[in-house]
Amino acid sequence: MTRQTILTIETRGPGLYEFTDRAIAFVKASGEAGGLLTLFVRHTSCSLLIQENADPDVRVDLDTFFRRLVPSADDPAMAYLVHRDEGPDDMPAHIKAALTPVSLSIPVMGGRLALGTWQGIYLFEHRQRPHRREVALHLSV
Repeated sequence: MTRQTILTIETRGPGLYEFTDRAIAFVKASGEAGGLLTLFVRHTSCSLLIQENADPDVRVDLDTFFRRLVPSADDPAMAYLVHRDEGPDDMPAHIKAALTPVSLSIPVMGGRLALGTWQGIYLFEHRQRPHRREVALHLSV
């Protein structure tokens, strides 16, 4: 048995947007005790992460680290960038997405995602302006 859906996640700019509860609801609605949930983001300027969901400072620090690692194309250190079609955050967003996963696999055990105590599922938005992002979920048993 397989079950699929597409989640839409509204972003308001860079940062991590948790959607663990929506993935849990999708698995729960399947009624299956075991299997594998695969998640795939359908965009090239954002990514997916499993990360701590207890302390919001973790999300802030991750976002800050990636902004320092890959600054805006307006930064003199990024003068070598050629692709700037959609603004100074465009190519840096693609670089960040290349460094982080665009798909995740999570085992389903006993009808529940096998996430650790402090783990949550996040869309990691790398663009400055708001976006409607799509994440495909596929549950296979």
